[in-house]
Amino acid sequence: MTIEGASPAPITLTEHNIKVLLIDDQRIVGETIRRMLVDIPALEYKFCSDPTAALKDAADFSPTVILQDLVMPGADGIDMVRAFRANPSTATIPLIVLSSKEEPTIKAEAFAAGANDYLVKLPDKLELVARIRYHSSAYIHRLQRDEAFAALEEQQRVIARELAEAAAYVRSLLPEPMPADASVPSDWRFITCSSLGGDSFGYHLLSPHKLAIYLLDVCGHGVGAALLSVSAINTIRNQTLPGTDFSEPSQVLSALNRAFPMEKQDGKYFTIWYAIFDINTRELSYSVAGHPPPVVITPEGVMQLLTGKGMIIGAFDGAEYFDTTVSIDPGSRLFIYSDGCYEVFNAANTLMTIENFCKILSAAGPPPGELDNIVTAVQAWQQHPEFDDDFSLIRLQL
Repeated sequence: MTIEGASPAPITLTEHNIKVLLIDDQRIVGETIRRMLVDIPALEYKFCSDPTAALKDAADFSPTVILQDLVMPGADGIDMVRAFRANPSTATIPLIVLSSKEEPTIKAEAFAAGANDYLVKLPDKLELVARIRYHSSAYIHRLQRDEAFAALEEQQRVIARELAEAAAYVRSLLPEPMPADASVPSDWRFITCSSLGGDSFGYHLLSPHKLAIYLLDVCGHGVGAALLSVSAINTIRNQTLPGTDFSEPSQVLSALNRAFPMEKQDGKYFTIWYAIFDINTRELSYSVAGHPPPVVITPEGVMQLLTGKGMIIGAFDGAEYFDTTVSIDPGSRLFIYSDGCYEVFNAANTLMTIENFCKILSAAGPPPGELDNIVTAVQAWQQHPEFDDDFSLIRLQL
């Protein structure tokens, strides 16, 4: 991939000479026009005396302007104009009609058929050259515009393909949902608001009975946020923070704060909730860095917010983080989420509160449909399916 630190290649447009195709059955006219144009620099000239070969000559020569007589033996000039306009290869080439008649009805018919201009032959050299240059310049600009659009479309396809590959890589870092018969069943929903999001999360065993759980949210969206998110989540997964005990949540957050200062991350910071669940003792120890409080719902429906204090990661050197430990009743469900799950506005421009979101969690029902029910309920609350921020939601059955 070429996303990181790369810019699209500059678009180089093709240079075009003025190319004039004259279609006239009189060779003396062809020679006269040639002499008018012979001293014009970067101009190519072709004469066609056979109207039946005109379309082929135009396709082979690719003129920037066509001069065409209206009266030729065996051909109707107006029909020929229509034929040029009906042919895809000549449909947009400027066409100047040459006629010996200065009649408004003939001019109107020629323009109606698709002619761009009308000259009474033989025209003055200055006027002819001026009109050829005017129409050729407009056509060349059109060719270059179409070329630039095509190049931009190709660049967009490449960028979209690379963004899709990057998004697939980010998603590949997320954990597999755990089935109902696992020691800690889990499921999650991850909906990005752009091609690449700034959220990431995971859970993995540090030992046979200690489960690390974490969700982080980088400020902003797009490539920069995704790169920081991937870097931070890989640091946690691979336990690459020197001198850090990853079973101590506050140590992990302090080390992350030292490793990812804002000034070295293009001004970006992130929030995170990191916890250790001891499967044997059923104790959950967690630490918070500016992240929304997860929710525990007991089998009896009692709800508890796991609140805590701690500065966002990267904002202040030496920020302190603290551990909180709670006991979890068997069968309780733990919901960890990003602020994009509840910081949404409805049609009345009212912001959903955590309390509103907790009610949605409580009413979602049992697995396996609960997470989809939560997503649907939030979408119904904001009255449209798209999210303005990344929507990351994990549910673990503790």
